[in-house]
Amino acid sequence: MKKITWMLLVFILSSCVEMQQVINQLPQTQNWGTIDISGGLKEALNNGISKQVTKLTAVDGFYKNEAVKILLPEELKKVDSNLRKMGLGSLADEGLKVLNRAAEDAVKEATPIFVDAVKNMSFTDAKTILMGNENSATTYLQSTTSSALYGKFNPVIQNSFTKVGADKVWTNIITKYNSIPFVKKVNPDLTDYVTHQAMSGVFKMIAVEEKNIRTNLNARTSVLLQKVFAMQDKK
Repeated sequence: MKKITWMLLVFILSSCVEMQQVINQLPQTQNWGTIDISGGLKEALNNGISKQVTKLTAVDGFYKNEAVKILLPEELKKVDSNLRKMGLGSLADEGLKVLNRAAEDAVKEATPIFVDAVKNMSFTDAKTILMGNENSATTYLQSTTSSALYGKFNPVIQNSFTKVGADKVWTNIITKYNSIPFVKKVNPDLTDYVTHQAMSGVFKMIAVEEKNIRTNLNARTSVLLQKVFAMQDKK
């Protein structure tokens, strides 16, 4: 009995030594229990919203930013072309501009929606995201919130259409185009289209800031960001 007890004690002690060796080999920064990983990622996303998304709310924030500028959907390219052939190029230009103006106005009103969406990130999600690619946090936010965000963002876009006069401009454009003999009539849902395009632009700009924080040490402007993304650097 003593022999068995002694052997069991030796086994336990050796196991503990081996376990400690494994622990010692782990990067000391990967202390999941004491570092607020989800908090760091939320801060990174919030930085993306405050630093990058706010740029979209300025005049020409969409219109003169080639990365997010809203272009005409495929079904309206013929509309644009025919208007120009008829000498209505200025009206076609105005139509494109007001789509972007509506997005700029809407993002200003909807920014709190994106801030609220960031709050739902879990600790488990955060660990996976941290060790992912340069836009993993943005992709996570996009995949988990797009449906809900669309429902809130769409009416904001609709209001912005009215506010910037986009609805009147496009009613005029569509009426003129549909009056051309033999053309296929169009009736696009521009509110839906601009909603999707504006959301896409917002996520692109958030991704810009996430990549910056992941790759640029100087962009980690808080102690929490420094600690959390130092863990990523060690992967």
